Amino acid sequence: MPFHTALDLAAAIRRKEVSPVEVLDEYLAEVDRLNPTLNAVVFRDDDRARAEAQAAADLLASRDPSDLPPFCGVPIPIKDLDDVEGWPTSHGSRGTADGPVEQDSLEVERLEDAGFVLMGKTATPEFGAISCTESERFGATRNPWDTDHTPGGSSGGAGAAVAAGMAPVAHASDGGGSIRIPASCNGLVGLKPSRNRVPGRVESLHGASTNGVLTRTVADTAAVLDVLGAPDPGSWNVAPPEGTPFRDAVREDPGRLRIRLCAENALGIDPDPAVVAALDVAGAQLEALGHQVELAPPHWPDAAAFLTSFLIVWSTISAGVPIVDETLLEPHVRADRVSARTYDAITYVESLQQLQLASRLFTEQFGRDFDVLVSPTMAVLPPRVGAIWLGADEEPSAPIANATPMACYTAVFNVTGQPAISLPLHVDDSGLPVGVQFAAGPWQDRLLLQLGAQLEAAAPWADRHPTL
Repeated sequence: MPFHTALDLAAAIRRKEVSPVEVLDEYLAEVDRLNPTLNAVVFRDDDRARAEAQAAADLLASRDPSDLPPFCGVPIPIKDLDDVEGWPTSHGSRGTADGPVEQDSLEVERLEDAGFVLMGKTATPEFGAISCTESERFGATRNPWDTDHTPGGSSGGAGAAVAAGMAPVAHASDGGGSIRIPASCNGLVGLKPSRNRVPGRVESLHGASTNGVLTRTVADTAAVLDVLGAPDPGSWNVAPPEGTPFRDAVREDPGRLRIRLCAENALGIDPDPAVVAALDVAGAQLEALGHQVELAPPHWPDAAAFLTSFLIVWSTISAGVPIVDETLLEPHVRADRVSARTYDAITYVESLQQLQLASRLFTEQFGRDFDVLVSPTMAVLPPRVGAIWLGADEEPSAPIANATPMACYTAVFNVTGQPAISLPLHVDDSGLPVGVQFAAGPWQDRLLLQLGAQLEAAAPWADRHPTL
């Protein structure tokens, strides 16, 4: 059961082959067994989870299976940046309040309405600000493929939990690569949806940050996107609604696509040979599927101007979080907050405008010059645990710089708002997974799901998992 997909579990529960209580107990047992090694789950409320599982079982007994919510009784952990009513939200920080919050995040509310059983919260670095899941509050989360290495971040706890079989699917979020990077590190599927495809009660980082899930299959990702991506009339900005469910995309032919294959990134960071090898694998698979593949970079935004404006916005990542003691924040987060307070409102708005103008020029290439841009997800293999902190004693912002090779392919699509997905197409000789990123034009989430499903059917990966 640990490596079943969410859709398979939902179907088995609906057929009454297994009860929601039995499913939850199986996964909680795996958390008991593996979490002391991986440190992926940082909050548990087993009594509440079992009560929710029993409520799902009662619902199953009283209703026709066709009248059940789509994921009735399926367990899911929530990333510890998001609120669950009655649970604390630490944001991976020692400086936040420990008390229970009073309202679910909108995405959590939607997951509950879809029948998911909330089984706890997963680890994140402080405020999700770096690409390795390590914090002073909870320590380091480890990669189940090799525990000397990071599972990435900031949804590293979510990625480690799904990869290790502690959960069939996990809530995640992505402000600079935080779904796609753990997907690459852990051999999973990770879609960053289009800007405002998944609404929140408020926008995070002006829509650059979005919610989603980490899964083992494209089908699971598509089905949960239907849950999370319903239009929200209360949002200031809403993505165009889809005419048909995303879950149908996995059975749809994407057609013959013009694929741009690119090993370069906007920051000029040299990629590790292992990630270039993964890109070569992707190119060969795409050609075998009949797509037109060209090896060439796109026209990247001006790196210096783009990065300057991005970091001004990024410095506000902790805005809106109730902080009770700022002296307890990690040095790189304190440095960000100090930096953010030095910018005046004019500078901040002009930075947003520069990013919008650069995004407009970049996204015009999609559909005009090519349909999909394919690149490595990261420029490096998953770093060793602790490597992110090298130099932090002398320079508080060193962790951000150290994380840049992990995010140099991903963050641009957070700014432009385009959908991008990491697929687990390769495993390095060392045994570590290597993801490949696929990005499409604005609002083309469906195209990425179609293409991802086509690649998964040609070279399945769901049965590949670590042994712990």
